[in-house]
Amino acid sequence: MMNFELPKKVELIEVGPRDGFQFESRFIPTELKLEIINALVDAGIKNIQAASFVHPGRVPQMADAEELLAALPERDGVIFNGLVLNAKGVERAAAAGLKHVEVSISSSDAHSRKNAGMPLSRAVFQAREMIRLAKSHGMHIRAGVQCSFGCMYDGEIGPAHVLKILEGYLEQGVDVVCLSDTTGMATPKKLDGILPKALDLAKDIPVMLHLHDTRGLGLVNVLTALSHGISIFDTAFGGMGGCPFVPGASGNIATEDTAYLMETLGIETGIDKTKVAECSKTMSGFLNKPLTGKMYKLLPEHCPDEQCPADTVKA
Repeated sequence: MMNFELPKKVELIEVGPRDGFQFESRFIPTELKLEIINALVDAGIKNIQAASFVHPGRVPQMADAEELLAALPERDGVIFNGLVLNAKGVERAAAAGLKHVEVSISSSDAHSRKNAGMPLSRAVFQAREMIRLAKSHGMHIRAGVQCSFGCMYDGEIGPAHVLKILEGYLEQGVDVVCLSDTTGMATPKKLDGILPKALDLAKDIPVMLHLHDTRGLGLVNVLTALSHGISIFDTAFGGMGGCPFVPGASGNIATEDTAYLMETLGIETGIDKTKVAECSKTMSGFLNKPLTGKMYKLLPEHCPDEQCPADTVKA
């Protein structure tokens, strides 16, 4: 029996169309991306990271970012956001009409060089410029710290180092801060060590988590985060995702799996997990491989929408 008070509602931000798609070698057509994103909205997801504005030579899956965003219909109450890694990315996102962006740098110098093509010292400086530019465009700014719980290249990352980056973000007046488990090295003990300090530092600014399931602790870490009062999580349908610049990286915690966990705990998400699972099944078929999520595999082989009960994927 849990001895902590659970939040009544949790927000799951869908990052599959960005974090998930960027990891795949087979190019996903813009039309299929649109189909999936619209289906995720129909499943009740209100915040979707639809693309990243990065060099297409480094991340070919994101080469159609502007085309994709231009084709997305406006949906009441739905937020589409994008990831930016440099000032040019902010300008591209603004030109594409985005009002929500994620500014993200790595706490690891080695990962920063591989992921963003620059040392950490330069990335920190550039983050300030990205935030300044985003503010000038009136954007809602989410600021993330990649490799918050360790790095495959640099090893353990001390909480003090991560908190210093967070403090810099908060001094610049960002709207949300995010601790990202880019390499899947987070553990409950590490979360216990940093979350109270991060929450104290952030005060009224929301702190959220971006968790990967590389070592099978994804949902265990979610439970730990809930115990600290965290109520915003990135998830990806089917457990898609991973960093192209991290060997052995695997996907995010799966949206439908996380929604199911919340359901068992009596926590509201507003998400129809069966509809999300259908998206995962569609993408698994297109890629011709299983995804890492669990719940979508419980769907019947043939299940027309009108015959698919809401509790189909309840195990």
